Amino acid sequence: MKSLEENLTQYAAYHRDRRNIATHFFGIPLIVLAIVLALATVEFPVAGLAVTPAAFAAVAACAYYFRLDAAFGAAMAVTLFAMCALASEAMARLPAGGVLALAAALFAAGWALQFWGHRFEGMKPAFFDDARQLLIGPLFVCAEVFFFFGAKPRLRRYIEDRVGPVVARRTPSAAAEPR
Repeated sequence: MKSLEENLTQYAAYHRDRRNIATHFFGIPLIVLAIVLALATVEFPVAGLAVTPAAFAAVAACAYYFRLDAAFGAAMAVTLFAMCALASEAMARLPAGGVLALAAALFAAGWALQFWGHRFEGMKPAFFDDARQLLIGPLFVCAEVFFFFGAKPRLRRYIEDRVGPVVARRTPSAAAEPR
């Protein structure tokens, strides 16, 4: 398993343009929420409780994130728990078809933002080269929030030493393949 540093550096190599990162701040949470919503439309009994695939997926993702970093794992757990709670509320108020329609709309909007951001970047999304990067996208957004508030400066420096700093606009020559 790749380390936190390796995963975030690989992802960051495709995300150095500030405008691209900004679209990811909205697009990635929309995509994750859409997946949670869709997975919440199915439930099955486990030890007398109604459990959804959304809950299982959230627990599995959190286990992965905790394995990479405790602080990021905790932040992702809070976020995913909130999304599962929101999905539960949506299921209580809307028919399953309505929740699926909402999930589809959020999913499409999230991906539209992602691809729009990569037009600014001048590079393809990271998952085109490594599908595992789909799990790192949410962690990247989490890391960028930490960095914004001055947390984890050594990790930020590690990443920037390898792929360069975030820039306002990526120049065509800087948009070459990641280092």
